[in-house]
Amino acid sequence: MTPTQLRAFAAVVRLGSVKAAAADLSVSEAAVSLHVAHLRKELGDQLFTRTGAGLAFTPGGLRLASRAAELLGLQDRTVLEVSQAGSGRRLLRVAASSLFAEHAAPGLIDLFASRADDLDVELSVHSPQRFNALLLNRAVDVALGPLPADVDEAVSSTPFLNYQIMGVVGPHHPLATKRASASELRQQTWLLGPSAAGRIGLVPTVLRQLMVDEEHQRIFQSHAAALEEAKHGKGVALALSFAVAQDLAAGDLTQLSGPPLPAKGSWSILTLAGRSAPPAAAELIRFVATPRAIQAMLRGSGVTAGRFRPAVHVTLWS
Repeated sequence: MTPTQLRAFAAVVRLGSVKAAAADLSVSEAAVSLHVAHLRKELGDQLFTRTGAGLAFTPGGLRLASRAAELLGLQDRTVLEVSQAGSGRRLLRVAASSLFAEHAAPGLIDLFASRADDLDVELSVHSPQRFNALLLNRAVDVALGPLPADVDEAVSSTPFLNYQIMGVVGPHHPLATKRASASELRQQTWLLGPSAAGRIGLVPTVLRQLMVDEEHQRIFQSHAAALEEAKHGKGVALALSFAVAQDLAAGDLTQLSGPPLPAKGSWSILTLAGRSAPPAAAELIRFVATPRAIQAMLRGSGVTAGRFRPAVHVTLWS
């Protein structure tokens, strides 16, 4: 069983066809089929069959799919660690939910990375629904954000910070000086950041509870962009209380008055359980709940060039 064979099979699983896998790997379909045939022979399992609805995987094929992603991730991690060892540097790969990444991650990562001269931190933004897969496949070392509904038994999680969100409007918005009913809120234009597109976290929970139709939702590339629109009276925004404290004090935003919302949430840090996580991940787990780290997340500390190199993947919604 070789990494090339596993990579070919993982591509078939991910894309649903040999043809698509071949195109993704830039090889011929015959090459992908040959790699799969070798795996079938070595493992004594058909792995999958073709049906009218697509590929149907055997129990053994599903097990191999999971293990292949894990092994390939471990291989990539090993190559990276060996390369870093030669240059005397370490890399910690952090996944975060969009809300945490925008408002709390910069201060935390800057402060954490400043404690070690040999550490670089890479941040990527993902839905919390993907945290389990990213960790199990070793695509990232730690994940920060709302706790997914089902945490895999191989993943450990630790809550570290409670937060609060509130509805806000611009000072000249019609709802700035009156108490809104639930029906009135449903008819407003909601100015939202990327977190609204997911299913986990306070923002989508609020939208579901108020039964806000998608036609009333405008989702921006960042939560900051949504708040800027709210300041100009373009609609209602949901914001972290600590992130808009200065805007509220300056009168640029006004807290919405209306029906009680599910306003309190919690962020957790997740990583592989036991000794599977790299040492830098264990260091971050110990550090993230310290008073200095909490203050850095709430107030920020700027970003030091060379220490924090974000690899943020932004998805656009219409």
